[in-house]
Amino acid sequence: MEFPVSYKIFSFPKFIHNTLHFLRSIKDFVFTILFFHPCAQDIYLSTRFKTRHEVPTLLDVLTRELLPVVKYSELVDPPQTCAVCLNEFSGCEEIRRLPNCQHVYHRNCVDRWMDHEQKTCPLCRTPFISDDMQAAFNERLWTASGISDFY
Repeated sequence: MEFPVSYKIFSFPKFIHNTLHFLRSIKDFVFTILFFHPCAQDIYLSTRFKTRHEVPTLLDVLTRELLPVVKYSELVDPPQTCAVCLNEFSGCEEIRRLPNCQHVYHRNCVDRWMDHEQKTCPLCRTPFISDDMQAAFNERLWTASGISDFY
């Protein structure tokens, strides 16, 4: 059995091809206008689909409450850059110093890390919640979930 020697070519009629090309040009023009519009970012953010990472869970909220937030200028002998985004710290930025490993990150960097269901340090993988804090964390989790009678 051999491969066929000839191939059938499917082609659109010229009118349909030109109509589709014209519609694509209109779409590109509209997107270009909207891209440069001052409110384009607000329009984009309000119309995009919600993902599961945009709504923090109770566990995420309680973890964020336990991780301290301080100003970079308040630290003694701090690192110069964030290991997540590789940007330098400035004196007025809010940062998180993880209690277990003492690594320092921008607040937004660690919060985005937690949004992806990560519960460990991005650099050394030690848990955010230390063993001595785990009992207090579990108690707050049970209380916040409304079933503290069983704990």
